[in-house]
Amino acid sequence: MADTRAIIAPKGSANTPAVASDATALAANAARGAWQIQNVGTNPLFVRLGSGASDTVFHAVLKGGTGAKDGLGASWGQENGVVYTGIITVAGTTPSYVVMEL
Repeated sequence: MADTRAIIAPKGSANTPAVASDATALAANAARGAWQIQNVGTNPLFVRLGSGASDTVFHAVLKGGTGAKDGLGASWGQENGVVYTGIITVAGTTPSYVVMEL
């Protein structure tokens, strides 16, 4: 069996970035090659690989910055190896985040 970890799959486009506050960070996308989410708010952001993120059901919690959009909020994503292609949802008190998807 071939080792697929070294396969590079170039992507010609990325999503259009925008600060969001809704519960669905990324819709399912079978063609997703990479993704990243950054908390640009001041409160913790709870991220779930799947639907229904909450402060009790999540895969990662991203620390907020000291001020809105100050670049100090935590980020998380997958850029190589196995990349999750399903829906990604978030929860938190006044969530504010940006996502990158290739």
